[in-house]
Amino acid sequence: MNLGTFLILLVVIAVVGLVIRGMVKDKRAGKSSCGGDCSHCGSVCHAPKKTQK
Repeated sequence: MNLGTFLILLVVIAVVGLVIRGMVKDKRAGKSSCGGDCSHCGSVCHAPKKTQK
């Protein structure tokens, strides 16, 4: 692997890391792509949680 390839690899890894970090911060802050309007959702993103007996 030459120096140019190595530098590009480092840049790609840094960008992916920043994207993941941003997603984690948004998740912790309660932000998400889901609007939370489950009456129009059609998805199981907010399905009731199962309780253990």
